[in-house]
Amino acid sequence: MKALILVGGFGTRLRPLTLSVPKPLVDFANKPIILHQIEALVKAGVSDIVLAVNYKPEVMVAVLKKYEEKFGITITFSVEEEPLGTAGPLALARNILGKDDSPFFVLNADVTCEYPFESMRDFHLAHGNEGTILATKVEEPSKYGVIVMRQGSTQIDRFVENPFEFVCNRINAGIYMFSPSILDRIEPRPTSIEKEIFPQMAGDRQLHTFDLEGFWMDIGQPKDFLTGTCLYLSSLAKRSPEQLAPATEDFVCGGNVLVHPTAKIGQGCKIGPNVTIGPNVVVGNGVCLQRCVLMEDVHIKDYAWVKNSIVGWHSSVGRWSRLDGVTVLGDDVHVLDEVYVNGASVLPHKSISSNVCEPGIVM
Repeated sequence: MKALILVGGFGTRLRPLTLSVPKPLVDFANKPIILHQIEALVKAGVSDIVLAVNYKPEVMVAVLKKYEEKFGITITFSVEEEPLGTAGPLALARNILGKDDSPFFVLNADVTCEYPFESMRDFHLAHGNEGTILATKVEEPSKYGVIVMRQGSTQIDRFVENPFEFVCNRINAGIYMFSPSILDRIEPRPTSIEKEIFPQMAGDRQLHTFDLEGFWMDIGQPKDFLTGTCLYLSSLAKRSPEQLAPATEDFVCGGNVLVHPTAKIGQGCKIGPNVTIGPNVVVGNGVCLQRCVLMEDVHIKDYAWVKNSIVGWHSSVGRWSRLDGVTVLGDDVHVLDEVYVNGASVLPHKSISSNVCEPGIVM
């Protein structure tokens, strides 16, 4: 089988992290975002993966070459000369997606969930129509376009954008499965699959929903990246609790703590809930970590407090310093001792020597 991952452009919403690393390679729960997706696709029997990108960074080519060899798959870059929306990339990759009669997955690179590709594949093959949309239920459907189904059926009747009154609470989760015949509906021009193609398919009674069980989050911006991390760790606690630090560890406080084996934790720390600690991280004595992500080679010095924040690669937080308010440190950022940083996005290779009390960009 085949899959198309909609990667897009420069990951501006996730800056400053994407100033150093292409968005698909940003670490999420200690491995690149895209690796979570590739592993799940391979498990479902996918052997050809197309990445729809606006540009082709060499670092991504090198990393994905390793994934090709590791999983025995083919990964192809489909580079758009102009942005083609969410449907145009399918037409651009027609030679791969339409090379045989097997269906293919399409997914947004920013989406994290438990990726039910195998059961979604079986459902799609069973109904025999042209498309399947993975749907998730939300508490506030007025923020989204909702999916209205035909009575007593999984078949989609119509879509309602930003409903003022309650219609239903199913929304598009950004993961699809299509039969190759959908390619006949799409031209290689800027096209929205949600606004132009899906209404056609629903009108032809060719589109179904498949309900997602478990969590879902678009992690394309820092506050949602942190929320997605919390949801992922909670899911991991149910599915594979052995991957998390055991509650018997002295430093674990509240659970859902993911620690890379190479990380070093000092004495008297309080870590958790919902913390990810990456490779070669050094956490000093008396440190408090809550709802945060520490990426590779980070150093958190004694008695620092990091909460609701992302600390980028090779960065450090000084003694008695505090990060909070969805602070994001880019690559190689150094917060000096006894400094408070609240809601700042700090660009790479900076040093912070005085308090940053108001959210903003530190250049």
